[in-house]
Amino acid sequence: MRYKFLAPLVALLLGVSLVAAACSDDSDSDASSDTTTTTEATTTTAGGDMADETIVDIAAGNPDFSTLVELVTSAGLAETLSGAGPFTVFAPTNEAFSKVPAATLQQLQADPTGALADVLKLHVVSGKVLAADAMELDGQCVDTLGGKVKIAKSGDDLTIGGATITQTDLEGSNGVVHVIDSVITAPSTDC
Repeated sequence: MRYKFLAPLVALLLGVSLVAAACSDDSDSDASSDTTTTTEATTTTAGGDMADETIVDIAAGNPDFSTLVELVTSAGLAETLSGAGPFTVFAPTNEAFSKVPAATLQQLQADPTGALADVLKLHVVSGKVLAADAMELDGQCVDTLGGKVKIAKSGDDLTIGGATITQTDLEGSNGVVHVIDSVITAPSTDC
């Protein structure tokens, strides 16, 4: 059962690397002119111009996710996340990865298909969970591809595995991306 979701995750991560190369020449997207504005616009117009892109395309097309794209590619998971899905990805930004101690990040990178892949899987849920649905899960644990992670509300903030969700509902053709401000490094201990 555990490996049932590995193939889609591998597809997503491999797709990220392929999309990253393709996006540099992609000129048919209205969103490509201003990445920051595009991300904000898509959040307010669920689906927006990204509806035809996979979640891998969304990540690869946003420079704030370059570390995530690099690590997903290194872990061999891009192809999975480019698959049919649907998936929900809680995507740490480059700034989120900068909060991880350098020694820890080096250890993860030294074992890309083991420890690194395990950490990245904690950021992926099988199925499409929009922000409104996630708000209803306050205090509950969700099954990620890497283990159970708790969702909690604190005031107006929603967290998953202790990471605050800073941007929601970047919808793609095979799922949705939510931006988070830190990296989830282990399953929740209270699940």
